[in-house]
Amino acid sequence: MSIDFTKIKPYGDTVNDGAVQLSFTLPVPYGDEAKEAAKLIAKKMGLEEIQVYHMKDLGENFTFFILYGKLIHSIDFTKIKVSKLENKRMDFYEINRKIEEEIKRKIKVVGACTGTDAHTVGIDAIMNMKGYHGEYGLERYQMIEAYNLGAQVSNEDLLAKAIEVDADVILVSQVVTQKGIHLSNLTELVELVEAAGLRKKVLLICGGPRINHELALELGYDAGFGSGTVAADVASFIVDQMIKRNIT
Repeated sequence: MSIDFTKIKPYGDTVNDGAVQLSFTLPVPYGDEAKEAAKLIAKKMGLEEIQVYHMKDLGENFTFFILYGKLIHSIDFTKIKVSKLENKRMDFYEINRKIEEEIKRKIKVVGACTGTDAHTVGIDAIMNMKGYHGEYGLERYQMIEAYNLGAQVSNEDLLAKAIEVDADVILVSQVVTQKGIHLSNLTELVELVEAAGLRKKVLLICGGPRINHELALELGYDAGFGSGTVAADVASFIVDQMIKRNIT
């Protein structure tokens, strides 16, 4: 099958037919007018042949929709450039061995879910000894001292702990992202670390469902990890960077 990568559309039944399914809620009362409003919204998104497959009255003048349609727009896949982590991923044993042989001391990592965010699932997946998805967390690594401060930790307290233990790495997990709160939390931490004169001394790493490496770099971090990340991904990056920067 020959595909023109300069004109890529969603795939449904045939290549480049543009077929998509989307769902959304409108703050309007259930009825024919609501159905027409949903079609008009979809049309403005660039869809044609629009079908309202399902609509449900949510009460209080809110209506939920599921629509099918065909996207008129395409993108040039050949022009996409994405910032990605280039380091080699090592396993639990390789990481410990490399730290012992090349850094020759334990790496100190402090992590937390900051601000008002109470979701520990992200930071626990990376830090806790039991780990995630069959991978040990950083607390299990014999060559890493991991300090998991938990959730709803202020940036000031996170930085204070990093200073107290002379941390090499600060990890931040952000799950709640409504109204861009994760962006302000992450930016504030960078500013605090810089004000303390520690930016060149510590690696700053952030993660969360709406975090990627490109966004992390824009915010002033050394790396960003999204959903599905395990401790070995983070630890591999840390070790690689500490060796490259000659942090011993």
